[in-house]
Order: sequence, then C-alpha cells, then structure tokens
Amino acid sequence: MNEEIGASRETQSLANGSLVAEAVAQQLEAMLSAGNYDGVKLLLSPVQPVDIAQAIGTLPMILQALAFRLLNKNEAIEVYEYLDPSVQQNLLDRLRSNEVLDLVEEMSPDDRVRLFDELPAKVVRRLLAELSPEERRVTAQLLGYESETAGRLMTTEFIDLKEFLSVSQALKLVRQRATFSETIYSLYVTDKERHLTGILSLRDLVVADPESLIGEVMTREVVNVRTDTDQEEVARAIQRYDFLALPVVDLEKRLVGIVTVDDVIDVIEQEATRDIYAAGAVQAGDEDDYFQSNLFVVARRRIVWLAVLVLANGLTTQVIAMNDEVLKQVVLLTAFIPLLIGAGGNVGAQSSTVVIRGLSTQRIQRLGLFRAIAKEALAGALLGVSMAVFVVPFAWWQGQGPLVATAVGISLIAITTLAATAGASLPLLFDRMGLDPALMSAPFITTATDVAGVLIYLKTASWLLGRLG
Repeated sequence: MNEEIGASRETQSLANGSLVAEAVAQQLEAMLSAGNYDGVKLLLSPVQPVDIAQAIGTLPMILQALAFRLLNKNEAIEVYEYLDPSVQQNLLDRLRSNEVLDLVEEMSPDDRVRLFDELPAKVVRRLLAELSPEERRVTAQLLGYESETAGRLMTTEFIDLKEFLSVSQALKLVRQRATFSETIYSLYVTDKERHLTGILSLRDLVVADPESLIGEVMTREVVNVRTDTDQEEVARAIQRYDFLALPVVDLEKRLVGIVTVDDVIDVIEQEATRDIYAAGAVQAGDEDDYFQSNLFVVARRRIVWLAVLVLANGLTTQVIAMNDEVLKQVVLLTAFIPLLIGAGGNVGAQSSTVVIRGLSTQRIQRLGLFRAIAKEALAGALLGVSMAVFVVPFAWWQGQGPLVATAVGISLIAITTLAATAGASLPLLFDRMGLDPALMSAPFITTATDVAGVLIYLKTASWLLGRLG
C-alpha cells in the first residue's frame, strides 16, 4: 500500500492536475472500500486541495462523506470550497449537524454565499440561524445584494489601514490580521467613517521608512467599483488593470469589501458558458450543470429556440410556395437554393460571432459601431464575389445559358452582403436595447437569412426570366 502512495506522489509531480485527481480518486476508492483509513490520510497529505476536491467528487456518494471526514479541519474547509455544488449539498446531508455548522462557519463569506445560493431556502434559514452573530451579519449583508453584482461577489475579509498609522504600526497590524484576510497584497486606507481614501501594496509597505505615515506612502487615486456594479464589469476592470483584488464601495463611498481575481476567473468562465450556450440557441442553466441534467431538462432547454426556428423556417417554405411559377419554368433553380441559403447562413453566423465577441471584450467600441457594420457588409460582399467566381461558371454549365448563372451570381453577392450586415447589426441593436447580444445567435441569424435569401433569389430569377426568357 505504501508503494501505491509513493506512486501517487510521483504521479502528482509529473502529471497535470486532472491526471493527479484521477489517479488519487482510483486509489482513494480502493482504500476506503478496504477500510484503510490511515492509508487514505497518507495518500491525501501531499495532494493539493483542488485535486482532492475533484477526486472526492468522482467517488460514489456513500464514500464522499467518509473521505471528507478523514481530512483535518483546516484542509476540509479549503477542499469544501472547491467542490461542485451538488457534492457540497450531498455532504451537508450526510455530515452531522455540528460538523456542518463548523464547516459553514469557517468558510469565506463569499464562498458561503455561493453555497447558500445553491441550497433550498429552508436549509439556508436554518444554517443562518446557527451561525455566529458576526458571520450571520456578514452573510446576510452579502445575500442582500442582487445576484451577479460586485456586492454578491465580494468578500469582507480584507485589511484596511488609517492614514495616521506609521508604517511599522501598519506592518504589525497586517501580521495580526493576515490569517483572517482573503489577501494581504493589496492594503486599503479608510478614514474614520470608512470612506476609501487610498491604497498601497504590501511591497510598498515593506520597503517604506518605518517611521513614515501611511498617508505619505499610499496612492490616493483608487480604482474601485460599487456594490451594484455588474460582475462582468468587475471582471473587465480587474483584467484591464491587472489587479489581484478590486475594492468595492457602497453608495456612500464606504469600503465594504473586495473582489479577488480567483472569483473573477469563475465569473469569466460562467459568462463565457452562457454566451456559448446562447450562440448555440441553448438555454443556459445554473452555470455549467448541463452535463449533470437529466434528459428532459436537456430537451427543455433546447426546444424553445428550436420551436422558434421551426416557425421561422415555415416562412421559407411559404416564400418558395409563393414563387412556384418561376421554379416550374426553370426547375434547375431549385438545385441552387441550398447553396445560397447555406452561404448566407454561414456568413451571417461568422459576422454575428465576431461582433458578439467584440462586444464582450469591448474592443468593437474602438472601431465604432457604424464602421464595424460597414466593414462586415463589405466583407460579406467580397466573400460573395469570391464564391461567385467559382459558382457562376458551374451554374452556367448546368443551366446551359445565362439565366440560372446570372440569378445565382447576383443573389449570392446580395445574400452574403445582407447576411453579414444583419449578423453585425442585430447584436449591436440588442446591446443598445439592453438585451443580451448573444440572443442574436448563429441559428437565429441563419434562419433569418434563409428567408431573405430565398426571396432575393427567386425574385431575381423571376425578373431575369422576364428580361432573358
């Protein structure tokens, strides 16, 4: 068994985190099933908390609580914060009430709030009532802010200093409070009414003259966000300024918390997941719980948009039915409909993807909205001309004359130009209306350009038939 533990440690040093967690999980399940609890403790001792959490998450439910109980208290709290919400809830159900209370009591306020967001209201009320008065106050404060805002995302575990403190006094205070703070690399300065007045890094504090006052070495220009700031804006601010943490103030400019970069990474992943789901016309659930959802939930999330798209595609059928006379006269026109609507749909989807991403990163503002639309429209026209160079000769050969080739060529350029323009402008319009631009997803743009493309093609063919026929 000791050889297995040694192999696990060697694996950890050579492999990435996922492989470590997988190897640990396999040995962990075998040891727990055999009752080798001392071996479990030796196995988990050198493993990082995030890898332990992943390994526990892969165990059968009945073994998860057993493995968790074998961790020491400090390690258990850290591991618990890395567990998936479903595993966290399972452990709450299986641990004794006093173990649950100790666990929840010692969690960081922001992590505790995220856990409470996943739990039933009845359980949340019970746990809140059992918390210490201070932790209950902090948790209730964070729960009082709207979801997906800086207030809900922040932690209240930070170090704030006063301007009149000397550097040596501030260092002593940092040492005393470091254990209870989320981060000590950014230190904030407040006045007697807790208004944010300055900031300094731990490095600035360490290298400063011990007799200098904090007010003399701090930076007074502080980038901050309000409690009601959207979490995406918070993420952009931290990314823009390369901060490890960002101070959060209330409406009266009082410092109430900080948002750390690790929480922002979670926000970026969450928002990216939503945008990808929206781009694929799938309703997003709670973050990335899609693969844990049952079959009926999966179908329900997809059926709404699919029903809309089916109804919209009915317009395409109606357009073809209304122009059946021209198709009866030149049946070969029907053969090029899939090519044209496919080209339009792909170009529109490309444009919408580029614009939605530009809105997400805020880079499109540098170019300007109208210039962005014009650029995509010209790109669509150029793409249409490029494809026409190959398609028109083939259509001429198939149609044995200019009618089909001309109709296909004109329509191809018109459709790709229209598709690129729509793909660029519709997300921008939704953004101006305060709606999620990702709702103008590739399937929606494709369906819209299908209808318009078929109409353009058949009307062009009908007009040419009158001139050339």
